[in-house]
Amino acid sequence: MGIFLWLILSVSILVWLSVRYHLHPFIGLLLAALFMGFIGGLPPGELITTLTGGFGSTIGSIGIVIAAGAIIGEYLEKSGGASVLAGKILAVAGEKRAPLAMGVTGYIVSIPVFCDSGFIVLSALNRAIAGRTGISLSVLVVALGSGLYVTHVFVPPTPGPLAAAATLGADVGWVLMLGLLVSIPVLGVALLWATKACKAYMIKVEIPQDETNNKQEAPAFALALLPILTPILLIALKSIAELPAAPFGESAVFSVITFIGEPIISLLIGAALSLLLVRSGKKIRHQWLEAALQKAGLIILITGAGGAFGAILRQTSLADFAAGFTDLSSVSLLLPFLIAAFLKTAQGSSTVAIITTSALMAPLLTPMGLDDTLARALVVLVIGAGAMTISHINDSYFWVVARFSGMDTATALKTHTIASLLMGITALITLQLLALFLI
Repeated sequence: MGIFLWLILSVSILVWLSVRYHLHPFIGLLLAALFMGFIGGLPPGELITTLTGGFGSTIGSIGIVIAAGAIIGEYLEKSGGASVLAGKILAVAGEKRAPLAMGVTGYIVSIPVFCDSGFIVLSALNRAIAGRTGISLSVLVVALGSGLYVTHVFVPPTPGPLAAAATLGADVGWVLMLGLLVSIPVLGVALLWATKACKAYMIKVEIPQDETNNKQEAPAFALALLPILTPILLIALKSIAELPAAPFGESAVFSVITFIGEPIISLLIGAALSLLLVRSGKKIRHQWLEAALQKAGLIILITGAGGAFGAILRQTSLADFAAGFTDLSSVSLLLPFLIAAFLKTAQGSSTVAIITTSALMAPLLTPMGLDDTLARALVVLVIGAGAMTISHINDSYFWVVARFSGMDTATALKTHTIASLLMGITALITLQLLALFLI
């Protein structure tokens, strides 16, 4: 019991330092890892070896994937591809179903693009639709924000789910397919909240004039969709090929599919395809690539620190303590949800909450009976559910949504924050129901 109390203390200190002194998660996670190593009685030499080994192995398994995903997102954002996708979806759905259209747009765009970047890119379109249709901007804001948020925490190649899958040893293909499935009812609840409750909060919008200055340079819809769709299909195809039924047998086709379906390869293919979105010359291509890698580098470092923290925990007696959870299998998914929700609510970042919770849960999976393929995928997703519960004033995404929509803080709390709570609870219930049939 003592090691568990020390763990609670270390996480609480980590959250306090993050909130009170804005300590960077990279430094905070490494300090927490060292603290737990000393408390756990690891010899100094073993502590350093475990720390660096956990850091290196995590980056080795996920670093390239995060970098490739960041490249796809950056090129889609800067080329106007994300706006093209949004415009096409709106054209198909029609202005009367604008909330649904913007929710689906966010759902798709946020798979490769960070939710805050996606909201910034699409906010002008959101305001234009509100001005043309007379629909309250608050409805469209919650619809778009929720669509972006749901795949941000559930669907690879977003860094959070990718890092969690690597830390917990989950199959990325299963995380992707189950994440897409779970996202549907979660988004449905958010859209219901947006259309039924949020319309009471009117935000006046003037119809903007020309929204795009370089419409002729925007990529075609099919070209904009290609870097997103290709990796998803390749990863899903690999998971299908590896099913016990072996639909592709052991042929050369199976070997090719399992190779190109590896997240590293499929995301690199997507990154290469995203280069087709650039029409402005080598200088612009280099600038976008550099910006993407700068964003990726920060996430890779935080993910590596989370892996180091998890490696230290696995060397302590925490796993032995976790054996006491084996009789609580009916609520086993509740524990990672609550941990992630606590971290998210306390320090604001969904990605940090996902990475930290994954590191904490890694040594607990086996004693809790959550160590098979589907169970690990469900744990990744339930951590994502907790990591969206709730988005409020310490979350940068909260301020992006409020600032770019013209909402005051009180309105954003009554609309966006409650939507994040409803989505998290819906996701938890959905995942608990899935667990009854899958594990």
